Amino acid sequence: KDLSAHIARGPKPIAEALPFARQIAEALEASHDQGIVHRDLKPANIKVRTDGTVKVLDFGLAKAMDGGGAANSALSHSPTMSRHMTEAGMIIGTAAYMSPEQAKGKAVDKRTDVWAFGVVLYEMLSGQRAFKGEDVSETLASVLKDKLSMNVLPAETPARLKRLIERCLDRDLKTRLRDIGEARVKLGRIEAGETDSETSVPTTEAAAVLPAWRRTLPWTLLAATLVAFIGSIVAWAPWRHAPGPTPRTLLALIGADASVPTNAGASAILSPDGASLAFVAQQAGKTGLFIRKLDQLQATALSSTEGAMSPFFSPDGQWIAFFASGKLKKVSVTGGAALTLCDAPIARGGTWAEERDSLASGHETIIFTPMSGADGVNTRLMRVSSSGGTPSPFVALSPGAMTQRWPQVLPSGRGVLYTENSSGSNFDEANLVIAPLPGRTSKVVVRNGYYGRYLPSGHLIYMQRGTVFATRLDLDRLETVGQAVPALEGVASSPEQTAGAQLAFSSDGTLVYVPGQARESTYPIHWMTRDGKTSVLRAEKADWAEPRFSPDGRKLALTIYDGKQDDIWVYEFARDTLTQLTFEPSDDNTPVWTPDGRRIAFSSDRAKAGVANLYWVNADGTGEVTRLTDGSQSQNGTSWHPSGRFLALSADGKATNWDLMILPLEGDPARGLTPGQPTSFLSTEAREASPMFSPDGRWIAYVSSEAGSGSSEVYVRPFPGPGGKWRISTGGGAFPMWSAAAHELLFVSQNRVMAAPYAVVGDSFRADAPKLWSPTGLRLTAGSVYRYDLHPDGKRLAIAPLPVESGGVQDKVVFFFGFGDYLKKIAPVTK
Repeated sequence: KDLSAHIARGPKPIAEALPFARQIAEALEASHDQGIVHRDLKPANIKVRTDGTVKVLDFGLAKAMDGGGAANSALSHSPTMSRHMTEAGMIIGTAAYMSPEQAKGKAVDKRTDVWAFGVVLYEMLSGQRAFKGEDVSETLASVLKDKLSMNVLPAETPARLKRLIERCLDRDLKTRLRDIGEARVKLGRIEAGETDSETSVPTTEAAAVLPAWRRTLPWTLLAATLVAFIGSIVAWAPWRHAPGPTPRTLLALIGADASVPTNAGASAILSPDGASLAFVAQQAGKTGLFIRKLDQLQATALSSTEGAMSPFFSPDGQWIAFFASGKLKKVSVTGGAALTLCDAPIARGGTWAEERDSLASGHETIIFTPMSGADGVNTRLMRVSSSGGTPSPFVALSPGAMTQRWPQVLPSGRGVLYTENSSGSNFDEANLVIAPLPGRTSKVVVRNGYYGRYLPSGHLIYMQRGTVFATRLDLDRLETVGQAVPALEGVASSPEQTAGAQLAFSSDGTLVYVPGQARESTYPIHWMTRDGKTSVLRAEKADWAEPRFSPDGRKLALTIYDGKQDDIWVYEFARDTLTQLTFEPSDDNTPVWTPDGRRIAFSSDRAKAGVANLYWVNADGTGEVTRLTDGSQSQNGTSWHPSGRFLALSADGKATNWDLMILPLEGDPARGLTPGQPTSFLSTEAREASPMFSPDGRWIAYVSSEAGSGSSEVYVRPFPGPGGKWRISTGGGAFPMWSAAAHELLFVSQNRVMAAPYAVVGDSFRADAPKLWSPTGLRLTAGSVYRYDLHPDGKRLAIAPLPVESGGVQDKVVFFFGFGDYLKKIAPVTK
């Protein structure tokens, strides 16, 4: 963690701050000895390992000292201040650590690092910024003029440590501490507990003025009088208030020989009164709900909750709602049979409104996200009675938005807080939105954050880049107040997959969370066999997706995102070589090999931003990219007919949602086929996607939401038709994939690969009940992006496996008692 995260938790104890400061000084001394001035020292550029080792990083703005020790005085050579630093409400970082000469654009030398060191040391001890301002200009003005108060330092701060800070922060270069090595020496002596020779030993001349008892008696009498007076005032204490609870954390076992999953919403939750912990855990290969009263050591398994995920309590704490087997269910905290409320395949969160809330319309209501199929596109909040029934839409998607998830009913039914994003991935760029009372429009309250939660303390907390941030929320105006501050790190979260986070709270301000880190967006490619064993296929990490094996099984086409755009690459794993095929400043994705392995078709918006058409390129990288389609509909090609004459694709039909189409490479007047002109294969009001030709070309497997209730399932139809259809999946399905080595149709359901054996009898397609192909879970991005492919041998997959928790078992949670009071300290709530 960087030092700013440590400081955000409050002032560092002197015993902890001293070794930190000494190591920072050692690093700067080593830099200066090599003639390098850092010029951008600040807590965010200082990392602290768990063993206490400190590293100074980010020398990107460093400058070699010239012979005279002066640097270029141009403002362009001062530490970078991005445009975000000038936006209202943003915390100024670099400017707050500039030396006065740096702020004026004057020449700088190693003494500018001495100044920044003093600012960092002051901030560590006080927990406060030395120089503050609403924007860059005010902050720099504070650096140049404001008098630094040493009164905010801890009372036990040694006098010589204060003097060291004052020497470092002397605006006069001539009297400022000249060498950071001096600071290192002084800090080492203070840390070692050596006597302060400057203050503790009186001079001989002073000692000889009066006898010792004559010099000390008046002061002793005065001190005794003052102590007696202060003691009487303290005993009376008319100002005294009852002390609030002290924030404290506790790492605790869950109370069961089981492991808590962290790939969705909160798996561990507290009852409203904070007396019980309910959690989802895997035990003996099965996942279910457990409940543990906090005055007991052991948890109890709740029957009929197999496959449970994302639980949440009823307002009275007597019921726990959860999702399992494509359904929304509830079970009593005392046990018994679980009751099914409605369909909810692969849901993304729910919240329970009380009967008296206007949102509940006279009866208790559950608002939840059923997911519009396993791919998560066009997902919106739904509502259903807590007694069960048919769900109905709760709030419309905002313009351009694709998904809503993780709702929370605000106090007194003021509205519903939820996460909304314009894509199915990268939820660090999502918005937190409040849908208020009926008759009022939805309102964005936080940009660039996910999994928002309103706490009884009056704060809104949310995830952003692996950190829990906190800000005040005005419920009357539905607006945040003041700046968001980092509040907590080390909470397991999933920004690129589900947008979930492993934290929950009770009405008394206690927070519970599962320790961990934000899931990475870059990872190696793995092999996976049927027994669930994995091995590395490509070790280097990348943000890759949409793997496709070449027909001969020797290469793998991939979409790789470099932080700016998608491009098509080909990986030859026998030689461990990766070759880039597309280079245009556009998003090129969804690669599909032609049956002869000579070309790769792909989708690209290079001709018109926001509209993806189809292209192809030689698989060996030679020749030019050729355009296959030209239309106003976005298109994704997914499968070639084994003859190579047809490409199956999905296209945005606007009014009819996404439809299935066939692109002929050759003309057939009798069937009305024109080369290069996509023709409709299946167009309904439902969303159809991911068409895949069978190995013999007689069938097309695809995904459709026609089952209703937002469900997405896998179906099979004959090609070219006409004919019937057969439903393959039963509890949600996406990303169908045919085996070329066996009569099996694979698909993904709840992050697991399923396989349905099938047989063809005449013109009839017969599929058996789907079974797990492998017990190991996949990492999938919500949206129409898959991360697996079946090798032509039918025995192994290329996948991104779900991360394995530390030690293979996650059996601990952290209780943060007094979390609300902690938030009031770091982000005060004012009336």
